[in-house]
Order: sequence, then structure tokens, then C-alpha cells
Amino acid sequence: MDIKQLIYLCNLERERHFGRAAEASFVSQPTLSMRLKNLEKELGVALINRGNNFEGFTAEGERVLAWAREIVSVYQGLKLEVEALKHGLNGTLRIGVVPQCSITLAQMLKAVSEKYPQLDYRVAVLSADQLLEALTAHTVDVGIGFFELPTLKELHFQSQPLADSGVELVFHPQYFPQLVGDAPLTLAEVAALPLCLAEPTRYFRRYLDQNFREAGLSLQARVETTSIFQLLQCIFVGLGCGLFPHGNLLPEMTPQLLRRPIDITPMSRHAAVVIAEPGRATPLAQHFFDAAQGWLLG
Repeated sequence: MDIKQLIYLCNLERERHFGRAAEASFVSQPTLSMRLKNLEKELGVALINRGNNFEGFTAEGERVLAWAREIVSVYQGLKLEVEALKHGLNGTLRIGVVPQCSITLAQMLKAVSEKYPQLDYRVAVLSADQLLEALTAHTVDVGIGFFELPTLKELHFQSQPLADSGVELVFHPQYFPQLVGDAPLTLAEVAALPLCLAEPTRYFRRYLDQNFREAGLSLQARVETTSIFQLLQCIFVGLGCGLFPHGNLLPEMTPQLLRRPIDITPMSRHAAVVIAEPGRATPLAQHFFDAAQGWLLG
């Protein structure tokens, strides 16, 4: 058994396809298949359900895969730490983020980059549940999203909670002049408006739906999408208004749009920046977390 076989196994889990896993591993498909069969032979168990295509992992394969993720994560962390010792902190940090969180990710990356200018970032947009799974599986180094803090403690993650500054309605005053003002809007006032919202599977949308439902109200979703960019475009042309956690958007990017706070119960989950526990987080993740924490608390 060698580290490459375990990397191939992890790549196969991510790609769910032998050909794409081979490309990600920079080997031919026959080479990847042969190395994985050799691993099965050495361990004495079948790891992969094979048909005409990849059909998932066996029960034994899932257990081996859990160990492989751990070993590959430690191996990659070792390589990064050696590189950091030789050349200073550099590399690509994998970040998973939910699309509507109470922070502007770009501002955080900018602040960290001032301290570690050689860091690069690969950002994946995930649901809140997918994000926790990705952190557990070591497919992202940093998670920024909504979590249940007791669960994070049980799983031994490091976390820095983000301030919950409430929810705001975003609108274009040309199309909704009656909304111009500073006083918080009631749920009933919001329910009377056409809205541009994230799709119902997202945690922030589920939180909104639950609060309005408990108040005996329903949201008028004129547009639903997974894309924040599309939401802002629809709001800009007056198709409806949007609901966002305060702090999620950069006001300077949309100077024509105005905001009103909403009178709504805080979320049950907490927004947080999350990485693995000390000693298991990669050097890149730990340095990023420490810098981000300093920026947030400063």
C-alpha cells in the first residue's frame, strides 16, 4: 500500500467516475484501475462496486475510504508544512461557503491576503449540510456557513462564530419608493411584497420560511434561484425585493439599492468560520483561521 493508491481512492470518491478520477490523479484509467485492484488484493476485500461504470463503494470500501481521507489529509498537510518552512506560507486553500451568510467573504480574503500574500483560494458554494459533510471528509479546509455549535464541539472542530446582525430587505427605490426609510419592517409588511429569494433547500431560505409560517404568513417568491448574482439582477430591475443576512453584501457594489432591517427572530444555527481541530488542520487552514479570527475580533 502506498499514498498514491489512497489518493486515487479519494479522487474516485470525489469524481464518482473512473475516467475523471484518473484525470484528477494524472494517470491513465487502466493505471488507476490496476492500482486500486492491487489495493483490494493487498487488503483482501472488495472496496468498489464495479459494473459497466463506477457504482459506489462497498461497506468495507467506505471504512477504508474514511481512513484514506485522514491519511491523505495528513500527508498533504505535511507537504504544505515543509513547503512553508522552505518558502513561507503559500498554496491553495479550499474554502466551502454557503451562499447567504452574515459575512462578505471577499473582505475576509482580502484581509488575510494582506498578511499572507502568497495564499490562493478555491471557493466552493455548498448547502449548510453539504458544508459539514465536506469538512468531515476533508474535501474543504475551511468552512464558512451556518452550524449547530454543539455539533462542532462534538466533532472537535475549531470555530469562530460570526456576529448575527439580523436580516435586511434589499430593494430598488425606483420600483418600491414606499419602502424608503430606516424603521424595521414587520413580517406582515414583507409578506405583502414580491420577493427574489434563494431556493427553498438553502438553510437561510428554510429559516425565513419557518419564521413566516409560524407568524401565519407566506412569502411571495416571484424569483427563486441558487445564484446571488441573478438575485441581485432581478432586484435591480424591480422584479421584486430580496432578503439577505446583514453583512452578506457589499453595499458599494450596488449603490442604487437600499436596505431596511426586518423584525425577525434570530437563526437557531450560528454563522461561523470552521476548520479541523488543532493538530489536524492543515498549516494553510490554521494560519488562515488565526488571521481571519484576528480580523473578525479586531
